Order: sequence, then structure tokens, then C-alpha cells
Amino acid sequence: MSEDRFQTLNEKVDDLIDVCADMKRENQLLKANENSWLSERKQLKDKNKEAKSQLESILIRLKAMDQS
Repeated sequence: MSEDRFQTLNEKVDDLIDVCADMKRENQLLKANENSWLSERKQLKDKNKEAKSQLESILIRLKAMDQS
């Protein structure tokens, strides 16, 4: 293998290493964002469940007042 071909191959390998490192960083960022979104989703679902429960309680009381 000639020196030029070897140098070209070496540069391509270095470029691939850089791309892999960039992708690894991006993947880590995406996973962190996913965890954040999942946590926020759970909090919103819990708040929604609580609001639904409170609304059902209010409706039950209103029906009881109406029947009195």
C-alpha cells in the first residue's frame, strides 16, 4: 500500500472516529431529553388524574345538592 493511500485511509478512519464521537454525544443528549420528557409526561398525567378526581367529586356534590 502506498504512503498516500495509507494516509487517505488514516484520515478516513479519523473522520469516522469523529463522527462516532459526535453521534455518541448527540445520543446522550437525546436520551437525557427523553428522560426529561418522560418525567414531565408523568407529572402531567398525575395532575390530570387529580383534576379529574376533583371534578368528579364536585359533580357528585352538585348532583346531591340538586336532589335535595
